[in-house]
Amino acid sequence: MTAVAARSGPSLRGLSVSSWSVVAAFGCYFCMYLFRKPFTAARFEDGTLWGVGLKTIFVIAQVAGYTTSKFIGIRVVAQVRPHRRVFMLLGLVGLAELALVLFAVTPPPYNAVWLIGNGLSLGMVYGMVLGFLEGRRHTEALTAGLCTSFIVAGGVAKSVGTELLEKGVSEYLMPAAAGLLFAAPFLFFVWMLSRIPPPSAADVAARTERVPMSATDRWAFFCRYAIGLTLLVLMFLLITILRSVRDDFAPEIWSGLHEKISPGLYARSETLVAVFVLLLNGSVVFVRNNRNAFFFAMAVAIGGVLLIAAALLALRAGVLSPFAFMVLHGLGVYLPYIAVHTTIFERLIAMTRDRGTIGYLMYLADSFGYLGYVVVLLTRNLTGFGTGDNFLGFFVGLSWGIVGLCLVSLIPCWWYFAVHPAARPTAVAEPVLLEVQP
Repeated sequence: MTAVAARSGPSLRGLSVSSWSVVAAFGCYFCMYLFRKPFTAARFEDGTLWGVGLKTIFVIAQVAGYTTSKFIGIRVVAQVRPHRRVFMLLGLVGLAELALVLFAVTPPPYNAVWLIGNGLSLGMVYGMVLGFLEGRRHTEALTAGLCTSFIVAGGVAKSVGTELLEKGVSEYLMPAAAGLLFAAPFLFFVWMLSRIPPPSAADVAARTERVPMSATDRWAFFCRYAIGLTLLVLMFLLITILRSVRDDFAPEIWSGLHEKISPGLYARSETLVAVFVLLLNGSVVFVRNNRNAFFFAMAVAIGGVLLIAAALLALRAGVLSPFAFMVLHGLGVYLPYIAVHTTIFERLIAMTRDRGTIGYLMYLADSFGYLGYVVVLLTRNLTGFGTGDNFLGFFVGLSWGIVGLCLVSLIPCWWYFAVHPAARPTAVAEPVLLEVQP
């Protein structure tokens, strides 16, 4: 009987914890997006600052706060104790909603300062949620569920924002109104997160124990894999720029494709992207060997970059509809983006058996990714490229440049980790433990 139970896979308790965890993480981060992204559904065409449109000013302000938060998070997320995560989540999102209320009542362009505060508050939410999921045998599946939330939520947030605007809510009040709609669900999902048990002994044996990292630990980890991590961060920086432009300026891209924008358009396109990304990246959980899983995820990242190129070529040839192009391009963007979140860093730590956390590595990559996005936004406005009616031309040119640079980063990165002594091919078998309910 014991042998049969062991061969049957995870126990009911294990499956229940995984299901509970993915629902809690998905729901919490999904709701957070309704405090962050709805304002991008508006155009804010009623003014400029130094010749720059208000929407661009607002996007730069929020991303500047978000970027600053990511740099702070390199230290905070890596060191935070598990029992403090729930209180930090509540405080961070509460401050973000307060900033949106102040944004609504402060005249433009001075209200941009409150979007800095909004971004500063929300930038560490991902790390707090991720801390509940990492270091488990099913981390890829759990994190894929978490990451699916921000693919879907990005579209839903813009759809909610568009719906509120069509109902007569002003552009400046709409972001705070959207956040209030999701305040109660957010509280519920945070409570769910608080009930997740720590990783089991089998989880620790398969993926190594994840403990808070001091400044010395963080620096030592980076130095051991400096070249490979630098290349990974560079790739992630590039993909973050493309993903952020696609997300924040979706109305302008759809208009350039001559597609009529309806409230449900964003949600439909991003839901399709999310389903495919979730299935592919989440399936890596079935690869027990940490080295094989790491390089499979690297292959997924390269495949995603090539998919962007295929979408661009098909658009130029006129064989894709606007909707199909946005779905295919989004799939190409999110495959490498989510592979880093779900597998590449998780299995790097498990493969090397080194002292580290995904939270530290993700915030290291995220901070430079969003910093790069701010630079692109400022450069675009200083040069005037893509600031008129030809935003689609700017988007296509940016996509081609990022495709080339990502391939230049990923291929040597693959070789670096293939020959690194700490990443030698040693299979780490997942122990089969029978969990018996008392």
